Amino acid sequence: MQDIFGHLAALRRPRLLVRTARIGARDYSRRRDLKRVLGYGTLPKPAAAVMRLLDLERDHNRRRETGDAGYSLTRHVDVLIALMGEAEGLRRPNLKVA
Repeated sequence: MQDIFGHLAALRRPRLLVRTARIGARDYSRRRDLKRVLGYGTLPKPAAAVMRLLDLERDHNRRRETGDAGYSLTRHVDVLIALMGEAEGLRRPNLKVA
């Protein structure tokens, strides 16, 4: 678990991107948002979800940095919102995330 928080702490992204995701994370709903980001099916446990989201986020960030035509800012923010929501669920396991 500590390794996950280490990965999260090491993320360095533009302030506006992070600020936007923080605002969106206030209304994060695991059932609604995580399914949309990861695809439909059984939701993974929070730690597994964070690892998958970290991989997705790295890919989006690489695309952003290289100017890839397939980069979607909206999708990147969605992944960051889910990542923040899942990380909060790991930090506070008794937190009710819809």
